[in-house]
Amino acid sequence: MKLTGKQKRFLRSKAHHLNPIFQIGKNGLNKEVIVQISEALEKRELIKVGLLQNTDEVAEEVAAVLEKEIGCDAVQIIGRVIVLFKPSTQEKYRRVSTEIPRTK
Repeated sequence: MKLTGKQKRFLRSKAHHLNPIFQIGKNGLNKEVIVQISEALEKRELIKVGLLQNTDEVAEEVAAVLEKEIGCDAVQIIGRVIVLFKPSTQEKYRRVSTEIPRTK
């Protein structure tokens, strides 16, 4: 799902108060972390991922890998924090995706 600027702005406002629920440290981005992030996105739709100072990973590269592996969208990258969005496949978890402004 390709997000428009208006949709990204809306998601950034929703994510502003969120704290990072995942932290990527010295072990880097591995398959287990990717699976956990995918499961969290299925339930929450909008999450923040933080990169600790002791990691060798770069935020832009991590966002690109997650977008490719999970199929999510990187809404915003500020410093070492990435905001990710993916609409849930299950109807009962759809909260944020139902509020997003629709494209014409």
